[in-house]
Amino acid sequence: MKHLTSTALAVFAISMAGSAGASAQDDPKATEQWEPVPKVVTPGAKENAPPSDAVVLFDGRDLSRWEASKDHSPARWKVHEGVVTVDKTTGNIQTKQRFRSYQLHLEWQIPKDITGEGQGRGNSGVFLASTGPGDEGYEVQIMDSFENKTYVNGQAASIYKQAAPLVNAARRPGEWQTYDIVWTAPVFAADGSVKSPAYVTLFHNGVLVQNHTELTGETFYIGKPKYKAYTDAPIKLQAHGDHSQPISFRNIWVRPL
Repeated sequence: MKHLTSTALAVFAISMAGSAGASAQDDPKATEQWEPVPKVVTPGAKENAPPSDAVVLFDGRDLSRWEASKDHSPARWKVHEGVVTVDKTTGNIQTKQRFRSYQLHLEWQIPKDITGEGQGRGNSGVFLASTGPGDEGYEVQIMDSFENKTYVNGQAASIYKQAAPLVNAARRPGEWQTYDIVWTAPVFAADGSVKSPAYVTLFHNGVLVQNHTELTGETFYIGKPKYKAYTDAPIKLQAHGDHSQPISFRNIWVRPL
């Protein structure tokens, strides 16, 4: 056999490398990932039922997982027929457990015979992170927005005083409504500055109404939102001080993320 010249050897090496690269590129196994294996979560047996890894906050029987926001005493809203109804005389309630980021499901109902107008019509809210005993935290508005005009960043499914919903998906008073919320908690540096902001994704009655919405801070009735550093916080339900009939809740569960 004749000896290959240096030029021929170089051409041969390039040719072999190209063939090897082509083989790897054409191999479907090269892009398969096998680890880590996602854990198994069993979905709820029925629609909106909690999955196997959920923390059930209210199952229609009692408020053992809740407390009064103002003094941490037992929550005293009225539990009846599988639902809990706001008691405005006892104030806001919040979870005893504290959370950071999570997926939250809750169902709420405006009374069929609701009266009033604007913000005085079935007003409540869910605070995704309650940072104080009053109305401090990050609020998703709950109220009757079926043919009830008010400012758009204060209607149902708004991030209160920050972001209007993409659409109005409200049902009529008397019908049950659902919120499915993904809450990405803010992250703070050691000096209290914001390393990454909070985000909210919200489905109202199955309709996307907040799409990874960035928050500019906590909810304030007067003044612009601003951040206050915290680590973890309860989830709070609001007992609003308007004079309309109180709303009810059922089937509340959360999945820490």
